[in-house]
Formats: sequence, structure tokens, C-alpha cells
Amino acid sequence: MSAQKQLYEGKAKIIYTTDNPEILLAYFKDDATAFNAQKRGSIAGKGEMNCTIAAYLFQLLEANGVPTHFIDCPAPGKMRVRALRILPLEVVVRNIAAGSLCQQTGLLVGTVLPQPLVEFFYKKDELGDPLLTRDRIMLLNLATPEQLDQLRSSALRINQILSDFFHQCGITLVDFKLEFGLDVQQQLLLADEISPDSCRLWDQAEADPDRRVMDKDRFRRDLGNVESAYQQVLERVQKGVEGRG
Repeated sequence: MSAQKQLYEGKAKIIYTTDNPEILLAYFKDDATAFNAQKRGSIAGKGEMNCTIAAYLFQLLEANGVPTHFIDCPAPGKMRVRALRILPLEVVVRNIAAGSLCQQTGLLVGTVLPQPLVEFFYKKDELGDPLLTRDRIMLLNLATPEQLDQLRSSALRINQILSDFFHQCGITLVDFKLEFGLDVQQQLLLADEISPDSCRLWDQAEADPDRRVMDKDRFRRDLGNVESAYQQVLERVQKGVEGRG
């Protein structure tokens, strides 16, 4: 099955149609952006590393009963996925205070939350992807109440699976972003990717607040060694998955 025409290009991926209308091909780019694309750059090998990490994690979630859009990876940096109607919501799960949560609440970075916090953001670049309340989501008709309940429960389930897995890899899952979509049967599936681009990951063996960072914050904050951090995540995830086999 080969790619045919470009359907969409985002900040991190290019999506192509295939000869099967229900299957798309995602090409993961090395491009890196931050602060709503105000900062741009490139991370060598990022596309292939993120694609491989996401494939491992999608398969881990599938094995634990979480339906995803993942099919397979026909080549490095390329992933075949089920075609979905993506909901215009980013679902963010937070276990430890970091990033915008600290900026907006005054919580200190590293504060362990008493329970996972689930938040919804409007996927709208021109508005700055604002945080939404449940009532605003209803007002904008972005999802049904039933879908919101399902998004929340799925996000918490995914958080439990990934937190346990990353812990076994010596990594703390601080927070992460999820996207979901509906297939032709109106089934809600996990979409997009799970990678150091979409997660905050801290090395449990490092106490230094800068050296422990293993995710895109290294790019955002100009901490350096971005490629090696992504490579370390890939190696630990691969080893963790193979250890379960």
C-alpha cells in the first residue's frame, strides 16, 4: 500500500491518503515547534524516533484494551493509521505540576498532584488552543456529554497504563497530551502520537531539574542534548516492551 496524495500537513506530521480510503499514512517530521509555533527548529532523527516510540506505546495500549488508530509502520518514520474524524479537543492528563499549570495556578514545578488532573483544550491555533470548561465544550458543540465522559475515562485509563510502564523504564510521566477521533462506526479511538513531543518525561535517576528532562522541554527551554534525550527514551521504551514479551 503506497501513499498517494498529501491530505494534511501539521507541525509534526504529514498525512497522506492511500489506495484504501479507510487507511492513511502518517510521515513523522524532524521539525520542532514550541509556544504555538512561535519557536521553530529541527531535531535530527526526531521523526523516526517518535514514530517508533509511538508504535511501541500504541501496541502496549492495544494489548491493554485501549483501541487506537495504529495499524503498522511500513518504513522508518512512517505509520499506517485508520482514518478518523478527529475531535477538535486536546485531552491533557497531569500527574505532576509543570508548564502552564504552574504558570496559571502558582503551583511549584514538581508538585505531585493528589490525583490525576484531566483538562480539555480547544485545538484552534489562531485562538492559542485555550483551556475549555465542560459547558464551553457543550456551547461550541465540540463533543457530546457522553463523548466527554468517555474521553475522561479513557485518558485516566491510558494514564495508569503509561505511568506504570514508564516507571518500569525509570521514567516519570509528568503529563501528556492525547487526541481522539471517531471511525466510520463512530467508535472513539486514540489518535495522533504518544512521544517525547507530546509527553513530559523525567529521568528518575536524575535529581537536577534540567538534566532530568527527557522530552521536548529540552528544545523549548534550550537545554541542549535534545536528540540524545529522545534516543534514551526510545531505548528504554524498546527495552521495556521487549522485557514484557
